[in-house]
Amino acid sequence: MIPLHDANVASHGQKAATLAVLLREGFRVPEGFVVSAEHNHEKSLTSAKEFRAAIACELEKLGNPMVAVRSSATNEDTAAASAAGQYESVIGVWGPDAVCEASAACWSSADTTRVSAYWNRLGDDNAPPETRMPVLVQRVVEAEVSGVMFTSQEPRESTRIEASWGLGLGVVSGAVTPDVFEVHPDGPIKQVIGSKRRRIDLDPDHGGLVTSSVDAELRRRQTLDHDVVTELAHLGERIATALGEPQDIEWALANGEVWILQSRPITKVLPALSAREFAPRLGELAGTPASGGTITGVARIVRGYSDFANVQPGDILICPYTDPTWTPLFAIAGGVVTETGGTLSHGAIVAREYEIPAVTGVNEALIHIKNGQVIALDGALGTITLH
Repeated sequence: MIPLHDANVASHGQKAATLAVLLREGFRVPEGFVVSAEHNHEKSLTSAKEFRAAIACELEKLGNPMVAVRSSATNEDTAAASAAGQYESVIGVWGPDAVCEASAACWSSADTTRVSAYWNRLGDDNAPPETRMPVLVQRVVEAEVSGVMFTSQEPRESTRIEASWGLGLGVVSGAVTPDVFEVHPDGPIKQVIGSKRRRIDLDPDHGGLVTSSVDAELRRRQTLDHDVVTELAHLGERIATALGEPQDIEWALANGEVWILQSRPITKVLPALSAREFAPRLGELAGTPASGGTITGVARIVRGYSDFANVQPGDILICPYTDPTWTPLFAIAGGVVTETGGTLSHGAIVAREYEIPAVTGVNEALIHIKNGQVIALDGALGTITLH
């Protein structure tokens, strides 16, 4: 085990190594340590006890805080493939026993069906013969607001920021429709206020996470003011410069300070935030353009795992939101529509990498679209036409 500050790509994966670079460059990154992939193969009782003792020692150095235990696989967070959300992360872990258990969950996630489906879809050229899985352990930032930022992908282009209350898990998972801010280099900020109906926070009494409803006033309130949005955009460009390419950045705001939780290369170009300004026409629904392309096909309502078997190749998934376990469906779907989520969520990133059209944040999509109905999906415009 080594301090996060000293992580390198070959031994500790891109995720940890990138954060180490940012730490050395003076960016505000939560402190932590990295468990090498070799610990995954130490199965004896003696080695397990030694591993727990080493974890306990490292946690004590941090002051025994609540931590995030995260994958740092050798083939994720690259310019070719993000593997967004495919490997396991466990947030809100406290104590050596829980960290050992969470580490095992990260290691075992390399052998899941969703990971196999992801790499099979993208092709073997993107995945090494055997995935090595170092594990990153970091102090959790108890954030008031968190989110994701995509830095400008070309000179003079805008930075995209998505934000919601509490921890950023709601934004990255697509479980909430976040506020969206687009910051042009010349200064203008375009904003769309999301519904933000729920929030995820640490449970200080029992460990782990707690999800709660957001009251009506906070739903309407903008999560970030002009100064913070501008600060984030400038910070993103500094990080992109330091790392040498445009970045997909997870960030958190706590006590007036911005923390960087993750940074990886952007794998695909974002659709325009708003391709048109007017209201949907009769027989049309609208949401956030998440992945470009058009398709006409059969709508398939998917509320959970029990509906997976009903999905046929080419169907357009209509769902509340997706999580990484849904990746095998993305491999056969013709398109995706979600009721919540933004352009920077894991599901939207995977849709772009799979090159299937997607629209997120379509309010009451499961009410307005009937199972088996023929619909036309435009991922660049963010529209669904009902037939």
